[in-house]
Amino acid sequence: MKCAAHPEVETNLTCGRCGRPICPKCMVQTPVGPRCPECASLKRLPTYKVSPRQYLIASGAGLGIAIATGFVWAFIPFSGYFFYFAVLIGLGVGYAIGEVISRSVNRKRGRSLQAIGGACMVVSYVISNLFHMTLFISLSGLLALALGIVIAVIRLR
Repeated sequence: MKCAAHPEVETNLTCGRCGRPICPKCMVQTPVGPRCPECASLKRLPTYKVSPRQYLIASGAGLGIAIATGFVWAFIPFSGYFFYFAVLIGLGVGYAIGEVISRSVNRKRGRSLQAIGGACMVVSYVISNLFHMTLFISLSGLLALALGIVIAVIRLR
């Protein structure tokens, strides 16, 4: 047999899906065996295909929850005995932001959505500090922000 893409090459190998003869140069090894380039064309998973409209929805939902949690977070003191509680609140805010963004775009995933989640976490922290009247240097607040960003990003990975 002659390779379908390279007629000068003699081969006994065929595509496992369509049966077209292929040579080792154009063969693509897949978990189910050798395939021709057309049959092995790897497509992105639908979970990671996010449309521009969905980015707008995710941004709007993320900003909405960020503003709401920022107002609530403003009433939690970041020092004294409330250090651990403030960190737990930050974790909860990060989880809420990631979950709302994920649900608003039908559980889509991706780096851009992770960036939106992280940015919304920062917005929530800034809003809480504007109403809390701190200078953004509270150790517990910064720790809560960092952990909240990590949780929001993990929810959207």
